[in-house]
Amino acid sequence: MSTRAGYHHGSLREALVRACLDLIRAEGIGAVSLRRVAREAGVSPGAPYHHFADRAALLTAISADGFQLLRDRLVEARADAASSSAALLGLVQAYVRFATEQPAYFHLMFRPELAQPDKDPDGTAAADESLRVLAEVVADCQRDGAAPPGPAEPLVAMVWSLSHGLASLWIDGPLVSKLAGTPEQLLTQIGAGLAAILNGAARAGVRLGSPAVGPAHLA
Repeated sequence: MSTRAGYHHGSLREALVRACLDLIRAEGIGAVSLRRVAREAGVSPGAPYHHFADRAALLTAISADGFQLLRDRLVEARADAASSSAALLGLVQAYVRFATEQPAYFHLMFRPELAQPDKDPDGTAAADESLRVLAEVVADCQRDGAAPPGPAEPLVAMVWSLSHGLASLWIDGPLVSKLAGTPEQLLTQIGAGLAAILNGAARAGVRLGSPAVGPAHLA
């Protein structure tokens, strides 16, 4: 019982979050319950209720932490880039590397049952901040002529979808088993290809939102 008594209020939350993440990595989200997390953390069964009303509250809080960590990665990648197009490539790489290095967070962050803005304002704000970084970099690319002009939303959705899909394929296995090259090599090549496509479209005079824009126009 000395371990259970040794946690201060702040470190108890950290211990519970760490135990939950370890459990998700080892056995998946389905294994998580407050009682199981308490046991893994070495605290009493009632201890988690000092911080979390129920299992959903624990998972939602960890999801919010994950979005904050992701936002920090994206901000750092943007700050380290020498140009807007390099920043866009850096954001794709940072997003995917975050997922591969923090798969437990990543698997939680986009679960629909946890996406409840009224119950999780902190998580919603952190997610919005992550998306805002991407939107700002896309706008920078458009301003610098590295991406087609017009409404930014389609480009933001495209880059986000590419990053998320690549991350999911990597951490869930198919990217490694089905394609040639290492995931790191593919990540670099795909990011560079994206930048080249956007730059080429901008040079060709493509404008987003135009009815003339389609596969034939981009060929």
